Amino acid sequence: MTDAEDRKPKSDEARSGFLPPAGTAVDGDMSTTSEFAIPEGLALHRGAVSESETTSEFAVPDGLDVSHAPAAESEGSAFTPPNTYSAKYPPSAFTPPSGIPVVSLTKDVPWQDRMRTMLRMPVAERPAPEPVQRHTDEAGPAVPRVLDLTLRIGELLLAGGEGAEDVEAAMFAVCRSYGLDRCEPNVTFTLLAISYQPSLVDDPVTASRTVRRRGTDYTRLAAVYQLVDDLSDDETAVSLEEAYRRLAEIRRNRHPYPGWALTVASGALAGAASVLVGGDLLVFVAAALGAMLGDRLAWLCAGRGLPEFYQFTVAAMPPAAIGVALTVGHVDVKASAVITGGLFALLPGRALVAGVQDGLTGFYITASARLLEVLYFFVGIVAGVLLVLYFGVQLGARLNPDAALGASDEPVLMIGASMLLSLAFAVLLQQERSTVVWVTLNGGVAWVVYGAMHYAGDISPVASTAAAAGLVGLFGQLLSRYQFASALPYTTAAIGPLLPGSATYFGLLGIAQSKVDEGLVSLSSAVALAMAIAIGVNLGSEISRMFLRIGSAEKRRAAKRTRGF
Repeated sequence: MTDAEDRKPKSDEARSGFLPPAGTAVDGDMSTTSEFAIPEGLALHRGAVSESETTSEFAVPDGLDVSHAPAAESEGSAFTPPNTYSAKYPPSAFTPPSGIPVVSLTKDVPWQDRMRTMLRMPVAERPAPEPVQRHTDEAGPAVPRVLDLTLRIGELLLAGGEGAEDVEAAMFAVCRSYGLDRCEPNVTFTLLAISYQPSLVDDPVTASRTVRRRGTDYTRLAAVYQLVDDLSDDETAVSLEEAYRRLAEIRRNRHPYPGWALTVASGALAGAASVLVGGDLLVFVAAALGAMLGDRLAWLCAGRGLPEFYQFTVAAMPPAAIGVALTVGHVDVKASAVITGGLFALLPGRALVAGVQDGLTGFYITASARLLEVLYFFVGIVAGVLLVLYFGVQLGARLNPDAALGASDEPVLMIGASMLLSLAFAVLLQQERSTVVWVTLNGGVAWVVYGAMHYAGDISPVASTAAAAGLVGLFGQLLSRYQFASALPYTTAAIGPLLPGSATYFGLLGIAQSKVDEGLVSLSSAVALAMAIAIGVNLGSEISRMFLRIGSAEKRRAAKRTRGF
């Protein structure tokens, strides 16, 4: 039997619908062949075809000489750098059909402004990545390690009171300095997150970190800013290991001022504030003693693990108690000035400015959380002072609100008191000694502007406060740009003399004396003054960024929204 006969179907079930033409000789009765049958005379290798053999349409034809495909790359860990990343030859940026707008990111502009500009751009419209730094490993650092370092730096900034926009800018600067350009940071009040996607087809890598503890230390804040500035500088090669080492040193550094210095600074702040509202030397001493006693009690409560709400409540009681005791003892002293000075040392001006700034820059969740924190602190102060004032009124203390309304007729004394207040506030904020002088002068300038507008020009206190706070923000931003540092050390302590301590006290006193309407009016005035301070500081900072960018075509995009429709 031939090979062709052997390949014929053996049964009727295997017949196809194709029959041979008439007159064609076939072997066997009713024998049929398929169109896929191999023609007779075609030489085949033995064993090339079997009855049950099937092939895929993707199979390589016989006789086609191809090289073996490379072995499939094993799935790597998330802690290995992308195989498409090269520190020496970074991938080119994606170019949209409409082209990339020309954005000038000059080197003389601080990294904060450059990072803000790119963060407000879509990822596809950001300019090409800057040359990344040299690394010992040519493949670049592992992506998760860079994200971890970024989150740790952002945690220190956010815990130190920095605004959400500046925290995002710092996080983006760290990632960009290590070649991770397609990253998106996200900052809320207690949670930091960042996501990096190497390309449009690669899986993103996301990491997050929770901020659980907050502490005021502007020396640490300045050190973190210096680290970010060094990372953003092309001429400074800071490896990932070196950045981790410097970050660990920043965390281990002790505060620049001991505990007793903070207590003395709290007393000096309260005494200077009492002079600003018309107090004399006796009032200065009484307010200072009350504030220092409240500070020590607050430290004791903190050591026992009590929340900050109760710490503010306890700290507000001693100044109010001393003022009430002097009134009950018929001592010829302005008790209202003593209590007002004690309130100045407790008002959360730093958190208020940061909360309003976050709201003005579009971070509404963080702004709501910060302002809610301020509200809780304020309620704690109200509870402590009201409790003391209520018992004082029941004991027959005659507290006269008008006693604190008269300001001193000596402008030099008022300016000196405002500068002392700013100096003490700077010490409480743990600022570097090099910045204390600048913020003290800035606080004196703020009070000069406020006094000239309010007392000499008879302008409303809200407008005067807003103008003085705007000047504080402008000068603070100029000083920070000169130092390539954060603006907080130059602005927060300078707004101390402008805080609404007297309006807050008058509101609480009115409520304690059952004059609820007058008390609510005074409290509303205090809220208006606080908002004027926060908005003025933010407006001054924005004006400096808008008009003082010489030789740069950089524009920081703002969010465009509809106007009611």
